[in-house]
Amino acid sequence: MRHDHPRDTTPIPNNRTPWLDWLLLAGGLAIIVALWFITPGGLLDKADHVGYGVCHQIPIRSPFFGGRQLPLCARCSGQFLGALAGLALLLALGRGRAGRLPPAGVTAVLLGFLAIWALDGVNSYLTLFPGAPHLYEPHNILRTTTGAMQGVALISLVLPFFSVTLWREPSQRPTIDGPRQLLLLIGLVALITAAVGSAWAPLLYPLALLSVAGVLMMLAMVNTMLLTLAFKREGQAASWRAALPLMIGGLALAMLELLAINLLRAWLTAELGLPF
Repeated sequence: MRHDHPRDTTPIPNNRTPWLDWLLLAGGLAIIVALWFITPGGLLDKADHVGYGVCHQIPIRSPFFGGRQLPLCARCSGQFLGALAGLALLLALGRGRAGRLPPAGVTAVLLGFLAIWALDGVNSYLTLFPGAPHLYEPHNILRTTTGAMQGVALISLVLPFFSVTLWREPSQRPTIDGPRQLLLLIGLVALITAAVGSAWAPLLYPLALLSVAGVLMMLAMVNTMLLTLAFKREGQAASWRAALPLMIGGLALAMLELLAINLLRAWLTAELGLPF
């Protein structure tokens, strides 16, 4: 016999304070604008600085378009383009607030994507050491493909945690619920691999800017969750407008983190002669 249980109508504690919202919004925007203006160079130069914070940028392992290197290596380009394209797909499918992980079978496939990415990364890393054993010769196309596989898998697995942390009423649908959506993700991987591997000069700006947008997006998501937990606002945002201060704060933190990494990396390179 089926028993219907009444819906839990217990009010959610509201820890919102207007002054904190304004501080996050105004302070975050001020940091973002300031970092934009103090970062030297044009658009591609600024993109290079973002890439410098997360990627080795080794030329031989990076794509070139019209003689200009992308801000991220082949693997990182695939990874962050995959995450950004994956999020765009989930939003288009109405899964932007999906609060559940994919079914077990789909999750297993996505974890397989991560395993393939890790295997290719370790194999590629071993070739940096002359004489080290490795399974096969790495190639930038493989790096881009496995990076894109990691990116689409990561966003599909991270988004539910983001939704449950931030939203008052996250969707009860999974991010990916079956073979059809999984095939769409695989299609994105193929498209990203073709675009990055094409070396077609007109794609320089789109791929450079979209890849670093993926970097900022992923870091901002993580920092938004941390801010939400720090200010005890989990499960309270009812709309994008209500969530905006936390998201702007998360983006500002992401940019500050990249600045700190850049400064540390530059110091280590200059003072210790490290090869990166």
